[in-house]
Amino acid sequence: MTLHIMKLCVGADSVEDLANWQSGQIKKRKRPVCGTRMWPKRVDEVLAGGSLYWVIKGAILVRQRIVEIAEVRDDHGLRCGLYLEPDLVRTSPQPRRAFQGWRYLEPKDAPQDLSDLKGGDDLPEHLRRQLVELGAW
Repeated sequence: MTLHIMKLCVGADSVEDLANWQSGQIKKRKRPVCGTRMWPKRVDEVLAGGSLYWVIKGAILVRQRIVEIAEVRDDHGLRCGLYLEPDLVRTSPQPRRAFQGWRYLEPKDAPQDLSDLKGGDDLPEHLRRQLVELGAW
């Protein structure tokens, strides 16, 4: 069974901000990694096709496939590293309240990829976000 992880993308205002931050990581490590304090207990399920769903400014907007879970040393010391595919896959915006750390996300609760939806993928991010806030998406 596949299981996803959801995490706040602190410091990013848009998917483009996340992409810019990760481009620097790719130069150093060859692929992006998200360091986190807590290790998932359900590693096998996450590595069976799971993705990291990023919450940016109160909504899930994008995901990245998790390819490895291993130690990483970052500005906070030695931690759990969620190593990611570099491709950012935009999702249908899904509102989420702030939380600390990360949360598991069941596949049935994950938003669809924009590429799988009819219409809307050509809208600018701020308009998709407004549609979600209005309950029209």
